[in-house]
Amino acid sequence: MPKPRSAQVSLEATPFYHCTSRCVRRAFLCGFNVDTNKDYEYRRQWLEDKLLDTARVFALDICSYAIMSNHYHVVLHINKAQALSWSFDEVIHQWHKVYSGHALSQRYLRNDKMGKAEMARLKEMVKEWRDRLM
Repeated sequence: MPKPRSAQVSLEATPFYHCTSRCVRRAFLCGFNVDTNKDYEYRRQWLEDKLLDTARVFALDICSYAIMSNHYHVVLHINKAQALSWSFDEVIHQWHKVYSGHALSQRYLRNDKMGKAEMARLKEMVKEWRDRLM
């Protein structure tokens, strides 16, 4: 049974993780499938680009990766120091690269006037986002 990430990742134990993902039912991730006579090679570059883009947004360093026809491996380093060095605004900008954020973060970036309670709530969200970005 799958475990939540919070139960699998322990930065105190190690910041390095070997992650894999594979296709099922003889499906092809990339390469040429002789059974269906279809070429999925274009997916290799797409997946590589996605991995590298993801590392630019999250506090991750890609140590190595390998993309095979039906699975891939990636060795990641979770860069906690980088995430902790991001300013309040940088965390919001990083989060908004992937997600639309929250109405409060959008208002904050537009420099709209915000009350104390709204800023307190936004600070809580940014703290959670910082944790999720690593």
